[in-house]
Amino acid sequence: MDIGLLALAFVSIFVVELPDKTFLATLVLATKYRPLFVWIGVGLAFAVQTLIAVAVGRVATLLPADLVHTIAALMFLAGAVILFREGRAAAKEAVEGAETEDEFAEKAKPATGMRQIFASFMVLFAAEWGDLSQLLTISLVARNHHPVSIFIGALGALLVVSGLAVVVGKQLLKWISLHVLHFAGAAICLALGVYTLVEVLS
Repeated sequence: MDIGLLALAFVSIFVVELPDKTFLATLVLATKYRPLFVWIGVGLAFAVQTLIAVAVGRVATLLPADLVHTIAALMFLAGAVILFREGRAAAKEAVEGAETEDEFAEKAKPATGMRQIFASFMVLFAAEWGDLSQLLTISLVARNHHPVSIFIGALGALLVVSGLAVVVGKQLLKWISLHVLHFAGAAICLALGVYTLVEVLS
């Protein structure tokens, strides 16, 4: 267990996912279903997706080290560009969040009892497939060779983000500007990309 990598995975995934559709989707689901059931369903979806991302990253470590690090650096830099562009869009369009909420509200089909867990699982599993957090997790595992630490850190971050959405989602959006979080995530991805690229070139 590498506590440093666990913390790195947690912080990077947390900052990337907090302004993402993950947060808004969980927030909307919590208004339709029982919040605890939503958090359980969403958490199960995240666990499956993070496990797959870690497995892909682990397989990537079988490739030549320089190739893996180069690909990881490019993925980090691509993530920085994506988050920066999303941050600019979020800053210009205040209605973007409301439109996203409407999109997830339509996907939240009527459900009762334990079926709410399954419904929440399916909505998040479909929405988050191939998400930036998964690509970031793959890159961290491929670069650092510590799948367990990164799995715990990444999943922990996703559970905390979804927990915040369930408990204080609406209020949190009043305190924090989404575009600022996008830019913070872009800065983290840029730093990881540059650092990895420098390692390859040296």
